[in-house]
Amino acid sequence: MILAGNTIFVLRNVLTVVYLISVFVICLMIVFENRNPVKTLSWLLVVLFVPVIGVIVYFFFGRNYRKQKIYSRKSMADSARLADHADRQVKLLSSFLAGESEAVRSKAHLIHLMLRNNRSLLTIDNRIDLLVNGQQTFPAMLDAIASATHFIHLEFYRFEPDKLGMEFSDLMKRKAKEGVKVRVIYDDVGSWNIRKPYIKMMREAGVQIHTFHPVRFPSFSSKINYRNHRKILVVDGKVGFVGGLNIADKYLRGLPDLGPWVDTHLRLEGEAVAALDRVFIADWDFVTGEELPPDGSLEYVVRTGNKCLVQVASSGPDTDWATIMQVYFSAISTAKSSIYLTSPYFSPDESLLTALKTAALSGVDIRMIFPEYTDSIIANWNTRSYISELLEAGVRVFLYRAGFIHSKYLLVDNIFSSVGSPNVDVRSFDLDFEVTALIYDEDFALRLGVLFAEDLKKCSEVKREEWMKRPKRVRYKESIARIFGPLY
Repeated sequence: MILAGNTIFVLRNVLTVVYLISVFVICLMIVFENRNPVKTLSWLLVVLFVPVIGVIVYFFFGRNYRKQKIYSRKSMADSARLADHADRQVKLLSSFLAGESEAVRSKAHLIHLMLRNNRSLLTIDNRIDLLVNGQQTFPAMLDAIASATHFIHLEFYRFEPDKLGMEFSDLMKRKAKEGVKVRVIYDDVGSWNIRKPYIKMMREAGVQIHTFHPVRFPSFSSKINYRNHRKILVVDGKVGFVGGLNIADKYLRGLPDLGPWVDTHLRLEGEAVAALDRVFIADWDFVTGEELPPDGSLEYVVRTGNKCLVQVASSGPDTDWATIMQVYFSAISTAKSSIYLTSPYFSPDESLLTALKTAALSGVDIRMIFPEYTDSIIANWNTRSYISELLEAGVRVFLYRAGFIHSKYLLVDNIFSSVGSPNVDVRSFDLDFEVTALIYDEDFALRLGVLFAEDLKKCSEVKREEWMKRPKRVRYKESIARIFGPLY
């Protein structure tokens, strides 16, 4: 009995020493990653003061894979040929923009930035339809898929095998049987409800379908926190779709407790479709190892005859820079007159938050729409934790009340627009794989501005005096949620 007790005592001491050594090594790893000091301190506190669980959470969600170059790929986005195209555009940019309006020329630094940090080629001949909500977006997508004769490239964070999802699935199966190349990428976490029988059914019909980052033991700790949040559909290289909507019933019919699902998507024709397809091709190469022709879409590009400057920007742990965050930061910090922003989740890093407050204090008209209620309580509290300092700087904040607004768009100086998949939070800018269309066009900016004005009508403006009177228990919830903002 005494011997057993001594064994347990020794074993417990050994485990304690091993654990303390592990915590020390992990803390060194966190420090040597040279992250933002706020994020470094947040992770140190979690590991030190949340025994065992903190270490587990760090291994799941904390490691910085962009720094470690874990997600290197041999994609077209990194090819020497694409780099040459980008370099040539950089050299010719000034002469090309000489014939553009002063408004477009004022955003040349953003075009230059995306050519350098993301090799996002500037496309010129494009037509864009602004689609509002699932009622406009999904019929347009289904019509495009039904018209396919060569290929269908579909990539979504969430693809549910529910009523809407099966409508897409049945149509894609039919097109595959007709000889159309149908390629599908879905995220394994976002599309958790997809099961093996569904995959088998799709493949038997000729659909090539693959998951992005399958979350399986034992490698899931290095993958679960890095998700593909992109929403891409390209059909025959003629038409492309990008925006905030996933494919599931709730995006069409809304949620019982939140009301209608409010979102924004784009339908593209022209050269930007090939740029969007390059993002899909790079991801296809990544998940399957199959190299598709990088410029296959160019063969079918629709010549619209409409001049609309577009860059398709992607970001993720595979890129050297947080590219979408950088263009948002640059656009906000150099804004001259107005910044209109809509995001369902708001958890910016310190640089972006400072840029917003500085722009507001400089006299720029900044209006931001957040949802009154969201599908994530913690994310909602975290978003609200920033409202006081935004109001103090002169930012006007509006809460959307006519449903759950999930739109993700930015409009600066009535000329620069961004519509795509990223939220204005650390996860979208630093962890997830995202894609957005950057548009330099006054006509499109006008249309997006009209949409923003319509959304404002369904909001209530947050007044600083009233906001400061909210109960302390609410403030405590916001403060606690904000601590975890840099972690997820």
